[in-house]
Amino acid sequence: MLAKEGFGTIFVVFAFSIAVGYAATFAPTWIGWIVYLVLVALCGLILYFFRDPDRFPPEDPDNNLVISPADGKVVLIQTVDENEYMNSKAIQVSIFLSPLNVHVNRNPISGKLEYLKYYPGKYLMAWEDHASELNERAHFGVKHENGTKILFKQITGFLARRIVYNLEEGDRLKAGDRFGIMKFGSRMDVLLPENAIIKVKKGDLTVAGESIVAELAPSGNT
Repeated sequence: MLAKEGFGTIFVVFAFSIAVGYAATFAPTWIGWIVYLVLVALCGLILYFFRDPDRFPPEDPDNNLVISPADGKVVLIQTVDENEYMNSKAIQVSIFLSPLNVHVNRNPISGKLEYLKYYPGKYLMAWEDHASELNERAHFGVKHENGTKILFKQITGFLARRIVYNLEEGDRLKAGDRFGIMKFGSRMDVLLPENAIIKVKKGDLTVAGESIVAELAPSGNT
């Protein structure tokens, strides 16, 4: 299964490959074979990048699990002041996506999307601390049914020059559902209330829609 957000890029790459492959038929045979191998590898890589496998969220009878919104590696866990949506101290969990990870993003919790803002910006390496403040990014504020607020962010990296999301303020989100994609290496930040129980540590690998990042405090303890 391929991500629909990648269809345009896939078409361009395949069209380019066909044109170059045709031109290579006029070159010496040995050059042609090299060109064909490179083009096949290029097409294979672009299909691999835009893969979109099915994911199966963990059972959550208490509806208090925060699921990873991205495949990747946990590169940062720290306490920050979150004054944009949560207006409180928060625990930031940052996940770095390499170009070889699945880049389809999924909702970390169920709830109402109360806040959405897009920021143009720079293209620092996604693992740098200031990437979450200076890079191109989109911020999503969700209110859980128990009143808990969390903020998650799509952040571009040095290679990732485009983020795509299919959400609007007021939408009802379901944990584990697809909501967008970040192209060619990027980062996802999840900001959680201080009383959330963090279930990952720095260096852990995460799977979007399946890995548990944290557990929210029960209703009445937010």
